[in-house]
Amino acid sequence: MIRDRRTVIGMLLRVAGLFVALNAAFALVNPVPALGNLSLYNVVFPGRLRLPYGDDPARAYNLSLFDLNAMFASHAVAWAKPADEYRVLLIGDSSTWGWFLDNEDTLAGRLNAKQMRAPDGRKLRVYNLGYPIMSLMKDALMLDHAMQYQPDMIVWPVTLESFPSAKQLSHPIVQNNAPAIRSLIARYSLRADPNDPTFVDPTLLQRTIAGQRRALADWFRLQVFGALWGATGVDQYIPEEYEPAQRDLEADEHFHAMKPPALNEGDLAFDVLDAGLAIAGDVPVLVVNEPILISAGQNSDVRYNFFYPRWAYDQYRRMLTDHMAQSGRPFLDVWDVVPEREFTNSAVHVTPKGSAMLADSIALEIQRMFQ
Repeated sequence: MIRDRRTVIGMLLRVAGLFVALNAAFALVNPVPALGNLSLYNVVFPGRLRLPYGDDPARAYNLSLFDLNAMFASHAVAWAKPADEYRVLLIGDSSTWGWFLDNEDTLAGRLNAKQMRAPDGRKLRVYNLGYPIMSLMKDALMLDHAMQYQPDMIVWPVTLESFPSAKQLSHPIVQNNAPAIRSLIARYSLRADPNDPTFVDPTLLQRTIAGQRRALADWFRLQVFGALWGATGVDQYIPEEYEPAQRDLEADEHFHAMKPPALNEGDLAFDVLDAGLAIAGDVPVLVVNEPILISAGQNSDVRYNFFYPRWAYDQYRRMLTDHMAQSGRPFLDVWDVVPEREFTNSAVHVTPKGSAMLADSIALEIQRMFQ
């Protein structure tokens, strides 16, 4: 009896020791980023047409996660680049990602439907690498990761709400990719604080198997959703009814903490915009000032929409135009190309018709860049 008890205790101690050793080794090696590169997408399931994002997995067959490797490995852009492809990467916010739009109606979908060709005859294919939330730092993070996929051109829609310096580190995907963001800050001498307290820096304990169970579960669920995505093509739940974007506005002239008469360029993250252009190197970049809802409702003489008082947005447009002229990079300002009726639940989210209008303008500019 005593011998049996000692045997059981010894076995339990050995199992516990093995568990501790395994977790310690897992924490030290931290294989989760490498695991993200392993994907059933583009092998068993078709690659996604936009980056994973969603808060309703049961209906969208999609989820939000922070692992850039896993996100990009699930995307069609991760497939080997064909020799006859002119590859265009499209980055930006939720309007680029395609909020309330099916994939064929997103900006990327509309541009691909045009079946354009580069001057050398290669087929132009646009990859949607937009990701919700307006932040230039988030865009630069995505672009920095995406450069490994051999782009021939980058199209980067931006808007004033992406520019405030104070919000550049507020995006969860930025906070949860602290090493990559610190690298950007150091490489391009950005004004952002590399020691910002919102950065997520896992401890050794948090890098164990138990500590990373959420990341491991997200990776696994993303693979499982590949079967549903492949069978249905659904990656976003689009409700039949939604709250439309606000047209009647408050008579408030503030833009964040800024107030008239003048925007301070130092309060806007032009340094992050420049970092994105530098990341691209010799690859052509077309920066696009994306369309906004121009309200005709109450107090529309004070504000264009929920986001923007007129004084701030008008100054931003002049500043951005001048900045892009100094950079020597192509720039397209299509802020008013989409009429008010072609916006959905936000002052930057467009209808399929609005997306087609934007695609027409950008396609013409791309053709001009080819000349």
